[in-house]
Amino acid sequence: MKHTLIPVLGAAVLFTSCVSKKQYAELQASNATLNQKLADCNIALDGCRGEKSVLNARMAELENKNQHLKDQVNELNNTNANLLNSVNTMATLSHQEATNLERSLEQIREQDLRIRTLHEALSKKDSVTLALVTSLKSSLGNLNDTDVTVNVEKSVVFIELSDKMLFKSGSTELSPRALEVLSKVATVLNDKPDQEVLVEGHTDNVPIKKDCMKDNWDLSASRAVTITRVLQNEFNVAPSRITAAGRSEYVPLAGNDTADGRNRNRRIRIVILPKLDQFYGMIEDGLKQATGAKDGK
Repeated sequence: MKHTLIPVLGAAVLFTSCVSKKQYAELQASNATLNQKLADCNIALDGCRGEKSVLNARMAELENKNQHLKDQVNELNNTNANLLNSVNTMATLSHQEATNLERSLEQIREQDLRIRTLHEALSKKDSVTLALVTSLKSSLGNLNDTDVTVNVEKSVVFIELSDKMLFKSGSTELSPRALEVLSKVATVLNDKPDQEVLVEGHTDNVPIKKDCMKDNWDLSASRAVTITRVLQNEFNVAPSRITAAGRSEYVPLAGNDTADGRNRNRRIRIVILPKLDQFYGMIEDGLKQATGAKDGK
């Protein structure tokens, strides 16, 4: 080991003895400068590499866009070709095919007209029903809306009368006001002499406590018969037109768990059953009366 170091030390001493300190310092400075330039070049090289990466990324993006544009052009070309084929196909339609097409279009136009006509009819439905109800209410006079209800459903007229203005509680005996109310109902019925009339009796679900009546079926049917007799005997409504029916407690308007609900369920319902042409006549009369009331006549 010592023999190896002696020649090296000797060479170092010989080198330092051959170069002056000034030259040595200049060499060191030059070496430092070169090292600095090398470092700067490395930094510049790194910058170039970064810019190259950015440019490569942009190039790849442009290539993707270019491919996308090519795909769009191909798609448009295909669409254009299909359209040209369709035009050619239409151009080669035979005279019979063109006639069939025109006939189909005419059928579509007719169906569209029917749909629009039905839509207009449905739009008028509410106003026509309101006019008819207004007409019937005017015939009934100034009855309390809570005591009498008039509805129209599918060409059938329903007049519902609260039992509190017709009967005493749990009885078929008519109240003092009943004849006044029934006279107005009879006026409506006699104005439509060709129409059938159904008189329905309805009760709540409270069991009746009378020896002469077994249950609410008896009470509802007896009340309907009482109203029928009054319409026939007092106001000359033809008995051949009238049907009396008891519905008991089984067609309620409201729940029977409250007093108000039970009051609503106890009622007489008079149903006017016109034929279709008669119903249209009622609608026409109702519209005339509604128009006259609107015009102040």
